[in-house]
Amino acid sequence: MQLIDSHTHIYSSKFEDDLAEVMERAAQNGVQRLLLPNIDSTTTQKMWKVVNAYSERCFPMMGIHPCSVNENISTELKHVEDELATGRYIAVGEIGIDLFWDKTYIKEQIAAFEQQMEWAKQLSLPVAIHCRDSFDEIFASVEKAQNGNLKGVLHCFTGNEEQAQKCIELGLHIGLGGVLTFKNSGVAEAIKDIPMEKILLETDSPYLAPTPYRGKRNESSYTKLVAEKLAEVKELSLEEIAAITTANTERLFNL
Repeated sequence: MQLIDSHTHIYSSKFEDDLAEVMERAAQNGVQRLLLPNIDSTTTQKMWKVVNAYSERCFPMMGIHPCSVNENISTELKHVEDELATGRYIAVGEIGIDLFWDKTYIKEQIAAFEQQMEWAKQLSLPVAIHCRDSFDEIFASVEKAQNGNLKGVLHCFTGNEEQAQKCIELGLHIGLGGVLTFKNSGVAEAIKDIPMEKILLETDSPYLAPTPYRGKRNESSYTKLVAEKLAEVKELSLEEIAAITTANTERLFNL
């Protein structure tokens, strides 16, 4: 059985003391490949350190996370543009809009998101989208950008059935992580009728660990727990879930 963790911040300082053990546990649970979204210019070097150490297993993305957007956005966007020009990245991410913590820079967030989607289309790269308290804004920007060439995933999906269907209509995949396993999240019901070929698995580690580890540090080995929950929701075997989601991820990210 092969699984892919399509979204993990394995380069986080929370893994600096036991990264080798975390990577080994991932492999033991069938997670051979990990996709790493960037946060901003302060994390690029840390991300590449892990990618270089595990070059057969870890694959980098480049983008600016919406929570890193502020009045210095032009400097950060220049960093993203320069890095993307190297051709070393599998996707543009993590990008998007986050209105949970702070709405001060909503205009800048939207502008940065839309600019990065344009670069993704120019480079024929998928996008990894962060959406928190911002489904309407995300959908408006994606709708504007979608010319038939924009592809990507709305990672860590937390929405309802209507929002899940809207993702599919806009040409996006849905990334499912630990929230799928949370008792009252509603995500299982929301994605019940979403076609399997539109679903990816992820952890978003070190955040949002699945049940029974909720509240603790998340890690890539827990992708298997998300897969098991999805197998239950879709009434498929774990092996079928693994095969389909792995193929979906390979196809979307051109692995």
